[in-house]
Amino acid sequence: MRTLTRPALRSFVIHAVLFLVLGIWMVPQVYMISVGLRTPAQAFDPQLFTWPVTFQNFATVIRDNPLGGIFLNSLIVTVATVAIVVAVASLFAFACAILKLKGTMFLYATLLTTLMVPLASLVLPLAILLKNFGWVNTYIGLILPYSALGVPFGMVILKAFMEDAPKELFEAARVDGCNAWQTYWHVALPLVRPALVFVTIWQFIVTWNEFFLALIVLTKSEMKTLTIVPMQYSGLYMANPGALFAVLTIIAIPLILLYVLVQRAFARGLLAGAVKG
Repeated sequence: MRTLTRPALRSFVIHAVLFLVLGIWMVPQVYMISVGLRTPAQAFDPQLFTWPVTFQNFATVIRDNPLGGIFLNSLIVTVATVAIVVAVASLFAFACAILKLKGTMFLYATLLTTLMVPLASLVLPLAILLKNFGWVNTYIGLILPYSALGVPFGMVILKAFMEDAPKELFEAARVDGCNAWQTYWHVALPLVRPALVFVTIWQFIVTWNEFFLALIVLTKSEMKTLTIVPMQYSGLYMANPGALFAVLTIIAIPLILLYVLVQRAFARGLLAGAVKG
């Protein structure tokens, strides 16, 4: 009887602890949604839930902002950035890990150093460059910097996966007459598909949430992205906290839906390659 109850008890304790951690982790998210559903008089009440709820804050945000166009701006910038990062990072990882082209390791080490540079230190030189190129208030003014900042991380992940892949498959492809491009497309990419999914989702989240550079580059209202919208509801005295948290909820909804849809692939890409053999 003990041998039967101990595993069940252990499973119950583990699940109880996980649910407790989940509850604590969800408090900020629940509070964000709760404030977005409050009246102005209840905005600063120290309760997690208040009654009655109102959707007036969401109506205010939708009325004050062309959310359709702003959402489209964010989507264009994010999707284009993700496509460039995945393509460039996978090609470079293939050249470095499989083809072992001359000079790729030097470039790899050089790109690694960019991971240690904070974005805040790059904003001013980036703003000057973008102004000189005439890319202020354009999609390309955000897509290219975001891509340049995202490629090193994607490259590290994909290179590690390609190095762990069976070398016999690449040798067999070479014997069968595949050129470098065919080997990359038909052998390398399918082998690192979990890593590609992970890099795609990670870069989507990072780009969608980026605020600092978008605030500097996008000065026209018709070009702004979703992360800039909360600025108009926040100030020195937090004039409209309900609308502020309502727009933050709107920004978070696409990311929550994305993760719900691809959480298994995301976890598989995160953990794949952790155990060899």
